[in-house]
Amino acid sequence: MSESRPARDIRLFGTGLRPCPYLDDRLSNFDFVDPRLRPSAALYDELLARGFRRGGENLYRTACPGCQACRSLRLPVNSFVPRRRHRRCRRDNADVRLVNVGWRLDPAHFDLYSRYVRARHPGGGMDEADPDLYWQYLTASWCPTDFLELRENGRLLGVAVTDDTGGALSAVYTFFDPAETARGLGTLAILLQIEEARRRGRNWLYLGYWIEGAARMDYKAGFFPHERLSRNGWERVSAP
Repeated sequence: MSESRPARDIRLFGTGLRPCPYLDDRLSNFDFVDPRLRPSAALYDELLARGFRRGGENLYRTACPGCQACRSLRLPVNSFVPRRRHRRCRRDNADVRLVNVGWRLDPAHFDLYSRYVRARHPGGGMDEADPDLYWQYLTASWCPTDFLELRENGRLLGVAVTDDTGGALSAVYTFFDPAETARGLGTLAILLQIEEARRRGRNWLYLGYWIEGAARMDYKAGFFPHERLSRNGWERVSAP
């Protein structure tokens, strides 16, 4: 049975200090929601708004001592205005369609994922995943998750694993053909997720954590307007 208790009543468990996965000179700590709790989509929606993310069955947020570098970032999809580079990306990929295949373990997806992480994260541990670990990482038994394919004339180019809480979409993980980097498929996936969120009547697209100055995260802050979570709540950032 799904848990309906309010977020303020949920117990959190810290991981303890360990090397930061994002900043080499810092230590990290993550707070995990009590693993005995089986969340509902409504609770997940509330926790996303408080800066939590999902990894497998678990919900977590950063709780690093003396550091606030990681900030949750979300897009108000009905206010989004594409910039020139977004329009160019969309035009250059006019032949790419988004296909929702629902919640399923597809060998073609895993093959693409394996090629992607070997190219993007060699030696990082992710490149050693087997199908079971891959599935455990991307899905949760309690969570409404869709595998959104990016296809060009039937050819699989990428997959955007996306949660739907009923109030928002959350981009869990996107992987694509490493031989097609010139297409800007990561940017394209976000543009298509924005369109999908609008189609479903969702208000937000959550993009996970963003760190100012971290090159591999810069693309997230290039969508305007967007909101960043701080100690004072969500702060809207308009186009520069």
